[in-house]
Amino acid sequence: MLVPALPDWDAAVEVGRLVRATLGQPLPIEQLELAVTGSIGIALGPDHGSDPDLLLQRADVAMYQAKEGHSSIEVYAAERDQYSPRRLALVGALRAAIEQRELTVVYQPKVELASGQMVGVEALVRWHHPEHGPVPPDEFIPIAESTALIQPLGQFVLETALNQARRWQDAGLCLHVAVNLSVRNLLEPTLVDRVAELLRRSGITPSTLTLEITESGVMTDPEAAIAVLWGLRRIGVRLSVDDFGTGYSSLAYLKRLPVDEVKLDKSFVLNMTADKHDAAIVRSTIELAHNLGLQLVAEGIEDQETLELLAALGCDLAQGYHLARPMQADQLVHLRLHASPSTASRPA
Repeated sequence: MLVPALPDWDAAVEVGRLVRATLGQPLPIEQLELAVTGSIGIALGPDHGSDPDLLLQRADVAMYQAKEGHSSIEVYAAERDQYSPRRLALVGALRAAIEQRELTVVYQPKVELASGQMVGVEALVRWHHPEHGPVPPDEFIPIAESTALIQPLGQFVLETALNQARRWQDAGLCLHVAVNLSVRNLLEPTLVDRVAELLRRSGITPSTLTLEITESGVMTDPEAAIAVLWGLRRIGVRLSVDDFGTGYSSLAYLKRLPVDEVKLDKSFVLNMTADKHDAAIVRSTIELAHNLGLQLVAEGIEDQETLELLAALGCDLAQGYHLARPMQADQLVHLRLHASPSTASRPA
């Protein structure tokens, strides 16, 4: 739709609302009334382009942003355009980095609060681009998720982490290893078979591996996701709900998930010593997890006071910069982390 001579963005959005309201009127078909919805993307000239082809392309990008965000109407934003020159360049470079195994996996320790001992790690992928330098995970992982690269990226991280866990075991260090699964990974039809094969190759006991999934990932297609999770449970893998409290938090689905632990999002942990509401949320979540027979992992611990409060509330596991930052695999072999609530110390 071409709308000339609009004074500003607000006027364009108002036209979008009018179009959507018109589309939303019931449509009678024989004995049925059908409800029609629409997602609308807006690009404005000359701000977003000076020729019709570019404006159409960018309006199309904005429309897909509206679909993905369930926001109905979106105005084009260059920083979210996956077809921008930087993003397109990063797609090609990321593909090459995965194929040539130029990515790095680092590991952040998890500590058992009752004993103060390091009992596991979370595997985190890092990318150092030869031209752009370090590319943040929150930039390149969405790129992988929006392309066909998320499957090989997930495979690389999982394979690397399992092989490293085996090397640690051979060196006398037995640690659980947690790996994040994106929603695209979770809904892959071959996921269970691939995980089983990687476990077999590495020689690692399945219960050594924890796969972390987000609430929003499960809720994208609950029935399909739950079926995959049960498949993973059957081969002996441990499962964790990551970023708990920031997504849909559907208790109806949580009780159906074959998970072993809940990982409380750091947004609640960071201010819990100063904000009574955050502290109440943390306390309630710990009680909820324990009542469901689950462990509770808190992330984002950045000071001793928070660590002590979590221990007093009965939290099971903790991770954060106060305990240890993500580090290279060989550093963990020499790390002697003992973080009891009263004597926690940050490694040098």
